[in-house]
Amino acid sequence: MVLPATAAVGLIVKIRDSAHRPPAFVMGVHGEHTVLEGACAPEYLQVFLGPLGAYTLLGIPMTGLRGQVVDLAEVLGPPGRHLVERLRAEPTWRGRFGIVDQLLLHRLDSGPQPSPEVGRAWQLLVATGGSEPIGRVADEVGWSHKHLITRFRQQVGLAPKTAARLIRFDRVVRAMREPRPHGWERIAAECGYADQSHLIREFRTFTGSTPTAFAAHAQPAGAVRSGPGPATGRTVPRNRPTGLEE
Repeated sequence: MVLPATAAVGLIVKIRDSAHRPPAFVMGVHGEHTVLEGACAPEYLQVFLGPLGAYTLLGIPMTGLRGQVVDLAEVLGPPGRHLVERLRAEPTWRGRFGIVDQLLLHRLDSGPQPSPEVGRAWQLLVATGGSEPIGRVADEVGWSHKHLITRFRQQVGLAPKTAARLIRFDRVVRAMREPRPHGWERIAAECGYADQSHLIREFRTFTGSTPTAFAAHAQPAGAVRSGPGPATGRTVPRNRPTGLEE
C-alpha cells in the first residue's frame, strides 16, 4: 500500500489483529510517499492528529517519529498497552471513541505545549496555503531562519519548507474532493503552483503517482475528526487524508 506524504500523525489501534505491525502503533509525519508493507488489519480504529497536537498528546519530539512506525507502548508506556485491551473489550464504536477521547483529553492537559513561535509559524503557513516565504515567517515570529527550522522540526517533524509544500498539496487534494472539481491547470494556478508540470512533479513526490491516477483511486475517509486536539475515527484503509486542517 502506498501512503501519501502527510504532516499528520496517525495513531492506529487494531480491533482485530493482523500479522504486520504492533497491535497499536504511531505513524509519524513523512515528507514523501511511503510503501506500507503487508495488509492492514481487518478492523481498526485510526486517529489523525495535527502535528502540534501530536507533540502535546504524545509528549515526544516529532523528529523521532518522522517516517517511522513505532509501537504505541514505546511512546505512551503502560497506557498504550492498556488502550488496546480496553478497545478490544468494548463492543461498540461509540464506546471506543469515548475511550480514546478520554485518553487524549487527559494527555492534552498534561503534555508539553508547542512554543508560541512555532504555533504562529504553522498558522501563517496554513493561512497562506503554504505560500508565505519561510524567511518572512521567521521575521514574523522573531526568530532567525535557522532557529525556526530547528524548533519547527522538533515540534512538527518537518522543515518549514516541506510543511509549506504539504499544505499546498493538501489544498489540491481538497479541491479534488469537491463535487465538481476544476481542471488540473486551474487547480494548479489556484493552489500556488508555477504550472501544471510543477503540480505533477509534486504529486509524484507526495503520492508516487500522477494527479489523475491518484484521483481515480482516492476514496474519502470515514468518520474522522482531525486537527490539533483529540480526534478519532474508523477509516477505510486507503489514501488517508493529509491532516493539515490546523
